[in-house]
Amino acid sequence: MSSRLKITRNAILRPAILCAALLVTACGSANKVDRGLVYDPYEGNNRAAHGFNKGVDRILLSPASNGYGTVVPQEIRDRVTDFSDHLSLPNDVINNALQGDLPAAGNSAARFVMNTVLGFGGFVDVASLFGMKRHDSDFGETLHVWGAGEGAYVELPFLGPSTTRDSVGLMVDIVMDPFFVVLRDPQRYIGPAAYVVNAMGNRYDYSDTVDSILYDSADSYAQARIIYLQNRRFELGIDTTSEGGEAGFDPYEDPYDDF
Repeated sequence: MSSRLKITRNAILRPAILCAALLVTACGSANKVDRGLVYDPYEGNNRAAHGFNKGVDRILLSPASNGYGTVVPQEIRDRVTDFSDHLSLPNDVINNALQGDLPAAGNSAARFVMNTVLGFGGFVDVASLFGMKRHDSDFGETLHVWGAGEGAYVELPFLGPSTTRDSVGLMVDIVMDPFFVVLRDPQRYIGPAAYVVNAMGNRYDYSDTVDSILYDSADSYAQARIIYLQNRRFELGIDTTSEGGEAGFDPYEDPYDDF
C-alpha cells in the first residue's frame, strides 16, 4: 500500500472511529430507548427529510425501479443482488471480528473466497448452495455489541430511516470498505453502483409494501419509523416487549384510528 493511500485512509478512518468511540460514551446510558420506546427529538427535521425522500421516490426511484424490474429479467436481478451482497462480505468479516465472533468472521471470509473463485467474481452465491449461511453484520451492530444505545431516531436524506448509532455505523462501514479505500477510480465505485442497482430491484420486488407504507397510510413517517425500529431491534436480538415496549403493535394500523 502506498504512503499516499495510507495517509488518505488514516485521514478518513480516524475521525470515523473517534465518532464511534464518542457515540459509545455518549449513548452508553441510552439503552432504555432500545426497549420498544421511540425517542425522536428531531421529529421536525426528520419529517422534512421524510418528505424529501418521498419526493425522490415518487419522481425518481419508483419509476426507475419499475422500468428496471420490467425490462431486466429476474435471473439477472438475482445476480446483481448476489454481487452486491458479495461486495459487502469484507465488512462482514471486519465487524464479525470486532464483535468477537471469530467463527462468523471466518465463515464470511470463506464465503468471499468461495464466491470469488467459484461464483464468477461474486455474481453467483455458490457458498449458499453449499449450505454456508451468511452472517450479515455492520458497524451499527458492532456498536450495539460494545454497549452503545441506539440514540435518537433519524431519517437520512436518500438513505431513509436510521438511528444515531446506525448513522455513525454507516459512516464507519463506508470508510472501512476495502473496495472503496484500496481500489482506485473508477473501480472503487463498483460497490456503490451495485448497491444502487440492487436497491432499485428491491424497490420493484417490494413495491406493494413500500407503496402501502408511503402512500396509503395516514402517517407514512410514523409507519416507517416504527417498522424500522422494530425490525432493527429484532435483528439485534433486543426484546421489545419488555420495559414498556409495544407488544402486539401492528405497524400497519392507522395511527389516527382512535381519533
